[in-house]
Amino acid sequence: MTALEPLPVITAPTKERVAYLDNARYWVMLLVVIGHSLTQFGSMDSARAVYVWIYAFHMPFFILISGYTARRYMGDARQVRRIVSTLVVPYLIVETTLQLISRHYTGEPDPLRILSPQWLAWFMAALFVWRLTTPIWRALRYPITTSIVISLTVGLFELPNVLSLPKILGFLPFYVVGMHMSREWFERLTARPIRIASAIVLLVAFLICYRYSGGWETDWLLWKQRYDESPLSATPIEGMTQRAELLAVGFVLTFAALSLVPKRRSWTTRFGGRTFYCYLLHGYVIVYLTYQFELFDRIEKFGVGAVIGCIVGSTILANLLMTVIFSKVFRPLFEPKLGWLFREMPQPEAAPSKPEPKPEDAKAESTST
Repeated sequence: MTALEPLPVITAPTKERVAYLDNARYWVMLLVVIGHSLTQFGSMDSARAVYVWIYAFHMPFFILISGYTARRYMGDARQVRRIVSTLVVPYLIVETTLQLISRHYTGEPDPLRILSPQWLAWFMAALFVWRLTTPIWRALRYPITTSIVISLTVGLFELPNVLSLPKILGFLPFYVVGMHMSREWFERLTARPIRIASAIVLLVAFLICYRYSGGWETDWLLWKQRYDESPLSATPIEGMTQRAELLAVGFVLTFAALSLVPKRRSWTTRFGGRTFYCYLLHGYVIVYLTYQFELFDRIEKFGVGAVIGCIVGSTILANLLMTVIFSKVFRPLFEPKLGWLFREMPQPEAAPSKPEPKPEDAKAESTST
C-alpha cells in the first residue's frame, strides 16, 4: 500500500439501534448531569453521599458501553472520518469555548491549554485514544489483565495531562472489558434473580456512601492524580490497593446498573439515542449558572432541599437536551460532514459470492438451525 493510497472501506449491513443500549445511555446520562451539578456544592454533607455513589460507577458504566459499541473498530476510511467529525471537532469546540468562558470569569487558564482538557472534553479525548487502540486490545492474548496492570501502575508515575492521559489509562479496564462483552452477557444480566440482587447491591452501596463517605477523600474518584500527590498522599502499595478497590466497586455497580436497564423500547430509547448532544451542552448550562448567577452558592444554604432541587433540575435539563430539537440544531456543529477535508472514498469492493452448498451441506445446515 502506498502512502497516498486511501484507506480501505469496509461495508457492513446498516445496524439497527439496540433499545437496551440506548436505554442504558439515557440512564447513565442522567447520572452524568446530576453528578456534574452536585460537584458545585463542594463539601456539603448532604450532597456528598449522592456524589460519591454516582462517581463510583457512572463513568465506568459509560465507558464500558462505549467499549462494547466500539468493539468492531478497524480503522477503515469511514470510521476515521467518523472519529474526526464526532470526536476531534467537538473536542476542539467544547474545550476551547469552555476554557474561554472560564478565563472570562476567573482569568484561568492563561494561556489556553487546549490539549489539556479541564472538564467535559476529557471523555472525547479518551474515546479518541481508546478507539484508535481498539485493534491492539483485540490482538493481545491477555487484554483485560494487561489493561488492569496499566490502570494500577499508572498512578506510580508522573504523566503529562495531555489529552487527560492519566485518566485514560486509569479507566482503561472498563473500556477493554466492554470490548469483550457479548450480547449474551447483557442478556444474562437482565435475568430476574440478578436484577433483584442488583437492586439490593445499588441500594446497599448508597447507604454505605450515606453513612461513611464523610471521611473519604473524593479525589480518588477522579482517577487522575499520582498516588503520592496531595491530597491522595498514598504509598505505592496503598495507591494500587485503593485503585484496585475502585476497579472492583466500579465493575460491580456497573453490572448491577446494567442489570436494571429496561430491554423494551420506550421514550427513553429515543432520548438515549441523543445523549451525545446532552453531554456536550449541559456543561455550558452549569458553567453559566455557576459563574453568572452564582446559583449553587446561593442555594447551598438550603441543605438537603438544595440537593433535591439540584437533582430534579438536572433531570429536567438532561431530558430537555436530549429532545430532537437540540440534535437538529447542533448536529451541523458537532457532527459536521467535512467533505472538504477528506479525499473521496473509493467504492467498496463487492464481497465474494458464497459458493452454492453441496446437497449434504445444505442438509446439515437446515438441521442445525
